[in-house]
Amino acid sequence: MALNRQPNIANPDVFYAELINAQRELSDEQADMVLAKLVLILANHVGDRAVLSEAIALARENTLASAA
Repeated sequence: MALNRQPNIANPDVFYAELINAQRELSDEQADMVLAKLVLILANHVGDRAVLSEAIALARENTLASAA
């Protein structure tokens, strides 16, 4: 399995709103915890270590590039 880099979320605006709403009225620490738990739940669902490693590298590269 390869990491899918193409848009693949049905109704992405609805998904984004749901993600933001899940963090509403939480402290910054709680909101970070929700996101960390979501990452681990989805990583478990994906399961493929090569895909997960590629996703980690891509997220890191993207974060470093946007900070420059």
